[in-house]
Amino acid sequence: MWSLLAVKLGCLVALALLPLLCGLLPAALRRLGPPGSAQHWRSIVSCAAGGVFLATCLLDVVPDSLADLRDELRRQKLALDFPMPELILALGFLLVLVTEHVALDCSEPRSDEATLLLPPGLEEQQGSRRPSRFRSLVLTLALSLHSIFEGLAIGLRDTPGKVLQLAGAILLHKSIVAASLGLLLLQSRLPPRWLAAALGTFVLMSPLGVGLGMVVTHGSGCSTTTARSMLQGVAAGTFMYVTFLEILPQELGSPAGRLPKVLAVLLGFSGMAGLRLLG
Repeated sequence: MWSLLAVKLGCLVALALLPLLCGLLPAALRRLGPPGSAQHWRSIVSCAAGGVFLATCLLDVVPDSLADLRDELRRQKLALDFPMPELILALGFLLVLVTEHVALDCSEPRSDEATLLLPPGLEEQQGSRRPSRFRSLVLTLALSLHSIFEGLAIGLRDTPGKVLQLAGAILLHKSIVAASLGLLLLQSRLPPRWLAAALGTFVLMSPLGVGLGMVVTHGSGCSTTTARSMLQGVAAGTFMYVTFLEILPQELGSPAGRLPKVLAVLLGFSGMAGLRLLG
């Protein structure tokens, strides 16, 4: 059986390489143009990723985080007549919500600020102008914040099975987002140097989060255990944000191909639920 450290290091490398390749894919395929069928399949795969995230969030990350936080409160002998574990999850959710919308408010005003995963062809059909360079960089920073906490959740897992299950969900989602981000940066016509820097920043944030989680997990002492439980709760809150306010609304909000999208969500959810059932 692989050691926990080896599994986390392998996931760290995978989270750096695969999203990077997916992010560079739009530039490699630019000469072929943006075929509508490719956008359709991208949307279907993104819905499947949403189902994977939904199952991972509700059946793994959130229950484990709440259990760890309650155990930590009992260990600290803190009997509070207040749902403190749920509050920590809500703080993680609100942290990303507030940070992202403040960042978006600093960019140029648009009615579709959160349409990173919206097919670019649809934006052109609606007459939207090309995304500005500044807005693209702001979105990159906001998504990088997501990535840090996603990686942190992996680094805080305590068994190889949980690490692999969570890493698989994150890897699928981040690869899709990396491809969409690469396409958005191309549309913004950023200089190659800035495009590479923005994409590299986004790609490296998840491995950074994994490393931070590993440092916290492999520490010792009462304060380390408390910090790990609280950070895991915050990370669970960010998972809720990504699942319910980023992935599913963006894809299911479009009227095109609703039934295949719903089936893709169910397929992704069922697959992860089955893996969870099997342990």
